[in-house]
Amino acid sequence: MKTIVLKWSLGIVLGAAAGFLYWYYIGCTSGSCAITSSPINSTLYGGVMGGLLLNSFESSKKKKEEKGIEDPSEKQ
Repeated sequence: MKTIVLKWSLGIVLGAAAGFLYWYYIGCTSGSCAITSSPINSTLYGGVMGGLLLNSFESSKKKKEEKGIEDPSEKQ
């Protein structure tokens, strides 16, 4: 449970920072871009995408547990 919260939190923070930096350095100056015209929109979008991206990765240990495969190094 602790690692799930950590992965979500880290993904959201990194994504939000990336979204803000994207708006700051690249952004849309005309205001016609839905996401990058506002720092709030860009930061929120980045946070959502960052959270989803980091949670799409799964450890091999978790995959093995779901399949019922035991790790030989843990038998001791």
